[in-house]
Amino acid sequence: MPERSDRPEGGAQSTADGTQGAAPTVMDPSADAEPPPSDVGAARSALDDRPGPHDPSDEAGLSSDEVAERVATGRSNDVPVRAGRTVAQIVRANVFTRINAMIAVLFSIIAVIGPVQDGLFAMVILINTLIGIVQELRAKRTLDRLAIVNAARPRVLRDGAVTRVATQEIVLDEILEVGVGDQIVVDGTVTRAGGLEVDESLLTGEADPVVKLAGDTVMSGSFVVAGTGRFRATKVGRHAYAARLAEEASRFSLVHSELRSGIDRILTWITYALFPIGGLLIYSQLFMGGHVSLEDPTAGGQLSGPLADALRGMVAALVSMIPEGLILLTSIAFAVGVVRLGRHNCLVQELPAIEGLARVDVVCTDKTGTLTEAGMKLAEVRDLGGYGDGPAPARVLAALAAVDPDHNASMAAIARGCEAMGQAAPDWSVTALAPFSSARKWSGASFAAPGGEEHWVLGAADVLAAPGDPASEEAARLGAQGHRVLLLARASVRVDSEDAPGTVVPVSLVVLDQKVRADAGPTLDYFAEQGVEVKIVSGDHAASVGAVGRELRLPGSERPVDARRLPEDDGELARTVEEHAVFGRVGPEHKRDMVKGLRGRGHTVAMTGDGVNDVLALKEADIGVAMGSGSPASRSVAQLVLLDDRFAVLPRVVAEGRRVIGNIERVAGLFLTKTVYTMTLATVVGLLAVAYPFFPRHATLINAVTFGIPSFFLALAPNTDIVRPGFVLRTLRLAIPSGLVAGFAAVTTYLLVLGGRTVPEPADRTAVVITLCATTLWVLLLVARPYVWWKILLVGSMVSLLTLAMVTPLGRWFFDLDVSDPTKVLTALAVACAAIAAITVIRVVDDRMTARSRRAPQTGRPEEDSESRTFAPV
Repeated sequence: MPERSDRPEGGAQSTADGTQGAAPTVMDPSADAEPPPSDVGAARSALDDRPGPHDPSDEAGLSSDEVAERVATGRSNDVPVRAGRTVAQIVRANVFTRINAMIAVLFSIIAVIGPVQDGLFAMVILINTLIGIVQELRAKRTLDRLAIVNAARPRVLRDGAVTRVATQEIVLDEILEVGVGDQIVVDGTVTRAGGLEVDESLLTGEADPVVKLAGDTVMSGSFVVAGTGRFRATKVGRHAYAARLAEEASRFSLVHSELRSGIDRILTWITYALFPIGGLLIYSQLFMGGHVSLEDPTAGGQLSGPLADALRGMVAALVSMIPEGLILLTSIAFAVGVVRLGRHNCLVQELPAIEGLARVDVVCTDKTGTLTEAGMKLAEVRDLGGYGDGPAPARVLAALAAVDPDHNASMAAIARGCEAMGQAAPDWSVTALAPFSSARKWSGASFAAPGGEEHWVLGAADVLAAPGDPASEEAARLGAQGHRVLLLARASVRVDSEDAPGTVVPVSLVVLDQKVRADAGPTLDYFAEQGVEVKIVSGDHAASVGAVGRELRLPGSERPVDARRLPEDDGELARTVEEHAVFGRVGPEHKRDMVKGLRGRGHTVAMTGDGVNDVLALKEADIGVAMGSGSPASRSVAQLVLLDDRFAVLPRVVAEGRRVIGNIERVAGLFLTKTVYTMTLATVVGLLAVAYPFFPRHATLINAVTFGIPSFFLALAPNTDIVRPGFVLRTLRLAIPSGLVAGFAAVTTYLLVLGGRTVPEPADRTAVVITLCATTLWVLLLVARPYVWWKILLVGSMVSLLTLAMVTPLGRWFFDLDVSDPTKVLTALAVACAAIAAITVIRVVDDRMTARSRRAPQTGRPEEDSESRTFAPV
């Protein structure tokens, strides 16, 4: 049977496209008239009534009193829903940072020597810290709310009834019921098994499902891939095998990302540079005559003298070297990204996933439930003449639907179709059951029918039928028209035998209609415009998948590939997957290998899925995206969960990732430009033994109007650029040349207006402020491309703010500025124009070199040799 589309958390089946309209065409006049089981619960009851090994002590489960006693004695599953940071931890993380420590030391110096306006930079840090705390608390509330919606609610047996509880409410000795797609949340011992198969690959690395019988052990962290069962909880809470791993996996964290590690590396370099530059300035101003005194040394109660002057100049330089807003804006951008995605019902389970979203260039998606509606409709049961004197196909289908322990989308459609035809399930007892498995692609049951034991299987025609069989060819033809087609066949052996299904005799083709989602086409169009490749990987027949792709106008859909024909060599497989867009008959291991191959070819891969057959690929992908109504197992391993199951949300998710990371890279370049020009200016001034041209208040003004205030707006602006590896290198390619030019421009202006003196006047300092502000505002304009009205308005506002500080009496007094000498002002503007021209030339050359390198053929990939391919498209 084709891959399943798992039921919603509550177990309800979608009937939107299967409960109305004409009944399916069935070429069978002998349909039985009994009413069929109405829901999955009836099917489970039929299964549970069959003979089989189970522990009779699990019939009632624990009583309410027994549960209360275990909770009171601490024998409950006390694992938190999320391992997110508490409010206290968020406050500490934002207050006690390396940058805040540096600023605190520098402010302590100004607090002693004064004046108060030179300590204004500390207020900026205080405001930044408060904003960071508020934004992360908003993100925490959003995540906690969405986590409650997404939390798994296992089924437990209490007081003789099956009920759903929160994972934390499970207690020791609890009887839990599991079905396909359910995750084992605590360790236990199986008490009842109906074809139960468990995948333990996330724990052991072994992908083959393990058959579980009564008495076998199941471990938390594994998940059910076939059948149903019950087990008794033997270890709960932090004693369970995978509880600690699960807690760590859901931690709200900013670690393990290229962005964070790159910023930390840059901050380390800056920290090391602070000491020699600060020491050089102190020595230069104390012992080489390069100090400057305030005009009114008694104002404000501050200390005066050479030491105070030297310390004031050192603080002014070091404050500008520290990129104080960079960490803050990084945290804010991540937090705002979480909140924005939360508005679209997208739960971010691992915060670094936002960074990965920005780099995604390949999206691998399932077909059923993602590109097509989850529900299907039984259109026709086409007789192949293989049932002879046996029961009619429709009656067998009703029997199979009745005993199926866990309806997937196909079986649910068959059950609804049989009910619409008035076809009842016969009163046959089950002697053997083979639940559906994505690996074998069929399900079946053996019945004790009136004419003797009969073995029936239902699944993929090209899997069950012999090659070249007319049934398989007809199924392929119907599949190419966009239908999902299953084969109903007689098996020669019991379906639970090791060699099942043995020899099969085709009886009928079951034709199911599937409807393409209305928003699937526009979503694929968006990805095409953004340079993101989309690859459909499905368990359905390749021709059927190709038909859906063609309907959606996906390039490459005319050449669907049967995954069973993919080459075994890892390199060849990766190249094949890279070259094609549509794949059918893809098993769970194939999906994982395909994702792994794409990543090995240098792609950043996002994998979407909702079923247990997607878990391995979700775990392997750079970004795993699960559907909210999918299996608990798929949701637990994914970094993102689309709680409303809308594939159309994914473009917003990718766009948000690009916005966050692209903008962080922009503001990082701005802040590091400031660091570079300050280091340049401080080093040259120290070596020339002249006074440092700024007081700390000047540095505060320059930083605020050029980078500080604008960066807040740029960090939250739209940005659709694909972010590529190499964050540190790209950032330094902007910051170092621009910073060096701006730094030397400031030095040039300073030396010109000093005229051989070593101690500047207010007009001299003002000239240097003008040169730096004009030059760095131009860098801001270059970084802010492409231009829109609000960016021009933003830069214009900063120019106006700077002008007000220079021309108003209050501004001139507060910042100690003087624009009364037009010669010095014109000198500053002339040097700034030359610096602007130099920076523009450097940026144009760098942009052209970058564009040329992107157009150049990629290296490191195998040569394209079409003759060496070992696969064949369908």
